[in-house]
Amino acid sequence: MTPLQGIRVLDFTELLPGPFLSQNLVELGAHVTKIERPPHGDNARLMAPGVFHAANRGKDCIQVDLKSSQGHAQIEQLLETADVLLEAYRPGVMKRLGLDYATLSSRYPRLIYASISGYGQTGERALLPGHDLNYQAVSGALALSGLPDGRPEHVFGLPVADLCGAMYGFSAVLAALFQRVQSGKGQYLDIALADCLAHWMNPRLGAFQAQGLDALNQQRQDVLDKPAYGVFRCRDGQEITICALENHFWQRLVQCLELNTFTDAAFMDYEYRAKSAGAIRQAIAAHVLQRESNELHVALMAADVPAMLLVKPSDLLDTSLAAGRDLQASDGTSFLRFPVSLSGMPESDADAQSRVVRQ
Repeated sequence: MTPLQGIRVLDFTELLPGPFLSQNLVELGAHVTKIERPPHGDNARLMAPGVFHAANRGKDCIQVDLKSSQGHAQIEQLLETADVLLEAYRPGVMKRLGLDYATLSSRYPRLIYASISGYGQTGERALLPGHDLNYQAVSGALALSGLPDGRPEHVFGLPVADLCGAMYGFSAVLAALFQRVQSGKGQYLDIALADCLAHWMNPRLGAFQAQGLDALNQQRQDVLDKPAYGVFRCRDGQEITICALENHFWQRLVQCLELNTFTDAAFMDYEYRAKSAGAIRQAIAAHVLQRESNELHVALMAADVPAMLLVKPSDLLDTSLAAGRDLQASDGTSFLRFPVSLSGMPESDADAQSRVVRQ
């Protein structure tokens, strides 16, 4: 029995946040029916077909005209057995269609209804359009991106707000399902991508408050300018990450790379090292540039220094398998599986295919 076997989801979302949320539900065994707008369905089909395929595997995809009486009848039939409804229209759209939570909850009191939007269902930003970078900006995350002595820049290669919001939505839906076991009642979930990413800022806010760092330049320096922490290029062109923050790791790094300039006992204090962060990184970079990547990586691992060679996205499955962590999706695709194995989750292609057939 899969973890979410028997759970049925109606997914009205498109592009990435909502579909990635429901994709995780699929991987835990839920049955997801994706409701798409005619004539071409989810915009991701046209704009990013690879993204669409990655985030909509194993779903039943149907096109429904929500403005027609026939379409409404089709949705009503699906609602009879639905446990969860996901939607990501702008606030007010589902109400105009007669499919908002207030309308449905009296007839389907066990329904868990999740609305996913950029800025939430209430507040002065609620009706504004947005994309991932906008949410990074308003959450405070973008202000801490880029180089320590530069301006904020869009440098992270993942849609962090979209994925962050999807995973908060995923956990909230699971929590609501658990609450329903106790109460017998469904509930409404207002998931704002900007709010979710802002919640990730709490550890940073705690650090800034504890150190009395109020100015943005001070906060950026604290977050981005770390000694012995960064990405360095080896002689063969391969990149390696080195993260020797704690004193014991720092001491081992100094010995392994023979960083003789920094052997003074004063450098065993992190705050003292931080004042020379730039010089330390420059010294590491100069040393690393003289070493072959594999030889250096072996030496750093032998010294018990946190270090890892950069892995290209296309090599993820092979490198995970070589490291003893097979992340291959059970459906045999080139995608990665849900990263945590739970009882009842498919162990093989055959198991995965039989589950799809039963759906």
